Amino acid sequence: MSAPDDLPPALYEQALGLRRQSPEGLPPGRGFDLPGSPAEAGAGESALSHKEAAVVVPGALDPLPADAADLHRRFAELGVRACHRRAVLYAVAALPLPAEQRPAARSLARQLTRTGTTVPAVTVGLALLARVGEPEDVPHVFVLGLVRSLTGAAIQALDVLDRRAGAVVSLLSSVGRPELRPLVQALATASASASASASASAADDAAVRRELTAFPAGPRFLGAGTARRVAEAARLPDLLAAHPADPELLARAGLLLVRIACAGDAPGELLDYRDAPGVYETVVGRAGLLTPTLDHHAMLLSLALSLSSGTGVLLDWPPGRREGLLAALGRLLARPAWTAVTDPGSTSDPAGGSPEAARAVAAGVDPDTAAAWRRRAGWIRRTGRRPFTGAAPAGGGLRIEIVAGDPEGDRACLETRILVDGRPLVPALFPFGPAHGPEILLDEGMLRADSEPRRVQLAEAWCTEGCCGALHVTVRRDGDEVVWEDWRRPTLPGSRGPAPAVPALRFDAAAYDAEIIRAETDGDWSWRARRTARLVKAGLTARPELLARWDARRGWVGTGFDDPDTVKVNFLYQPGLAAGRPEGDPLVFQWAVADDGAPPEEQAAAALRRLAEEDPKRYGRVSGGTRERAEELGFAWPFDT
Repeated sequence: MSAPDDLPPALYEQALGLRRQSPEGLPPGRGFDLPGSPAEAGAGESALSHKEAAVVVPGALDPLPADAADLHRRFAELGVRACHRRAVLYAVAALPLPAEQRPAARSLARQLTRTGTTVPAVTVGLALLARVGEPEDVPHVFVLGLVRSLTGAAIQALDVLDRRAGAVVSLLSSVGRPELRPLVQALATASASASASASASAADDAAVRRELTAFPAGPRFLGAGTARRVAEAARLPDLLAAHPADPELLARAGLLLVRIACAGDAPGELLDYRDAPGVYETVVGRAGLLTPTLDHHAMLLSLALSLSSGTGVLLDWPPGRREGLLAALGRLLARPAWTAVTDPGSTSDPAGGSPEAARAVAAGVDPDTAAAWRRRAGWIRRTGRRPFTGAAPAGGGLRIEIVAGDPEGDRACLETRILVDGRPLVPALFPFGPAHGPEILLDEGMLRADSEPRRVQLAEAWCTEGCCGALHVTVRRDGDEVVWEDWRRPTLPGSRGPAPAVPALRFDAAAYDAEIIRAETDGDWSWRARRTARLVKAGLTARPELLARWDARRGWVGTGFDDPDTVKVNFLYQPGLAAGRPEGDPLVFQWAVADDGAPPEEQAAAALRRLAEEDPKRYGRVSGGTRERAEELGFAWPFDT
C-alpha cells in the first residue's frame, strides 16, 4: 500500500534539513520544532481523549501493520495525534513480540523511523527499536531525537542501543544554560565521530576533557540527572583510563559522582548510572593524586557519606569491595595533610585565619567567601569521621544516621537516613526524593512506636507529593516488637502498574527504642545556628503561651536556605487567638535571628525571652498570607515588585 500523495515529507528528512541549517548541526535550546500543522502538534480539533487513546492505540497495533502506510491509515482513522504519543509508547512496550515476529517488527520500525510522516507513527518506530533495534539504527534515532516531539521516545531507544548517544540527545534537549553549551557541543561532536568511525578522534577526546574540567559544576548548574548524562556522554571510565595521572580530571570525575548521588535531587539517578562502581573505584584508588584542599576534602567526604549510608550502598558491589573503598577513604582523610585544610590560617583559608568578616575585609577577602569557607570547614570537622565510625547494630536491625550535605554543594540536603541491615531504606524504595530531615522524623517523635499505629511520611518527591508522590509507612508496637507495615509509594519509573508490595519490617522493641533515643539526642552533626533553631522550636513547643499572648502560634523554625547561620522563626498571627476566638485567615511573619557566636543554649534562651517580653510582630516581617489580609490588619505587604 503506497502512502497518499498529500502527506508531508518524512519527519526524518525534515529533521536532517533542520540540522543542516542549524549552526554546528545542533538544535537551539531544547530541540527542533517541526513546521507541522497545529493538529500534528497536538492542538486543533481532536475528538480522541487521552483515556480513549489508551484504549484504541493497542488495538491499532495488534496485529502489527504490514507496512508504514497501513499504520498511518489506522492512526488517521482513529484520530491518533502527537498529543497521544505517551499512549503509543505504553502500547508498544506492552506488545507481545515472540522471536519469530521480531524481524518483521524491526523492518516496520525502520520504515517508520525513516519514512514516517506523523509523530505518532514515528513514535511507534522508535518504541519498537527500543525492543528490537540494532546498532545500525543509532544514527537515524539520534537525528530524530533532536526533534522536540520525538526526544523522549528516541532517548528510550538510544539508552538501549547506545547509551552515550542517548545521553548526548538528553543533554541537547534539556540543557539550556549557556555556561554548559560548550561542554554539550564537545560531547555531541565526540559522539558523532565515534558513531561514524567506531571511535572518537584524539582531538575530540581532548576537547571533551578540556570542557569537562572547565565548566561550572555547582548545584545551580548541574543537577543529578544532568550530571549522570554528562558522565555517560563523556564515557567517563574510558576518559579516566586514557588519563591515569590527571588530577584535574580525577577531581572532576569525583565531583560528577557527588552530583549524581545528590539525594536532594533524585536518589535514583546513581542507581541508573551503570558505570558508578567503576568510577568510585577509580576516584578512590587514585585519590592520592589529589592535592589536599578544602574542595577535594569535601568531595571525597561526600563520596564516603554515599558509600557508608547513602545510595552508594545499593550499587552492585563485589563482596567487601565497598567496605574496602570506604576504609581507604578513611585512612586518606585522616592524614595530617588532609585534616589540616580545615584549620584557620591554612593555605585553603581565604581569610588567612581571620574568623571574622571584618578581619576578612581587612585582608582583602570578600566576607561571603570567608563565611562560606568557615561553613564548609566546620562541616568537614563535624562530619569528617562519621562515615567511618557509624557501626551497624550487631546482627543487623535498625540504624539511623543524620547526614548533612556539603553546605556549598548540597546545602538543602539534610537527611534522616534509615538503614535496615546496613542498607538505606528510602532510596531502595523511593527514587524521587530524600528521606525527611530530623526536624520532621525525630524532633516531632514521628518514629517512636506506640500501641496506637502512627502513619509516617518518610520521604516526599522533590517536586511535592501531589506531583510524584511520597513514601509512607505505618509504625506500631506489637508486644516486644515494633512493626513497620502498610507501605504506600507511587508507581515507579518505567512502570504503569502499582509499585510492588513492600513486606512488613519487624524490629526488636528494646533495640528499636534505644536507637530512636540515640538518634533523637545525636547533635554532633549539627552546626551552631541549627542547634539554636532546634532549641527555640522545642521551647515554643513546650510553652505555646509565649506566642499565644500575642495572638500567634508557632510555624516552621529552622535555619535559612541561603544563610544557614541564621535562625528563621516563623509564626502565624490571628487576632483573637489568645482569647480562643481567632478571626480570619492567619498572616505569616518571620523573625531572622543571626548567629552571634554565643553557645546555642544562650542564644535560644535570649530568643525565647524576647518572644515572651516583646510583641514579635514589631521586629518580624510579613512573609506569607495575602496582600489583602496584611493591609486589613495594618501591615505592609513586602512582595511588591
